[in-house]
Amino acid sequence: PRVELAWAMKAHQHAQVYFNLISSVDPKFLNLTKVDDQIYEEFRKTFQDLKIDVLDPEELKSEPAKAKWRPFCLRFEGVVEDFNYGTLLRLDSRREYTEENTIFGG
Repeated sequence: PRVELAWAMKAHQHAQVYFNLISSVDPKFLNLTKVDDQIYEEFRKTFQDLKIDVLDPEELKSEPAKAKWRPFCLRFEGVVEDFNYGTLLRLDSRREYTEENTIFGG
């Protein structure tokens, strides 16, 4: 429980920083890692039909989706720091990080 709480606090802090960043910079000029384009290209190959503007939690947590996430993340081992950490995702990309609009992906 302590580790989960510490992780949740860190994830919340990161979410606030990232939201402020993506809200203040035109996304076409924003790079969060050196390999953003590669990550997105691999993401689209792996999750071709996943609608990303408004996420469906059931679609993310389905058994077929879970079977794809782990191999996808492992492609970035040694390339992206903390490649296998969970993350907070906004369900509706037009809204802020709130309890109702956030899901844990990991």
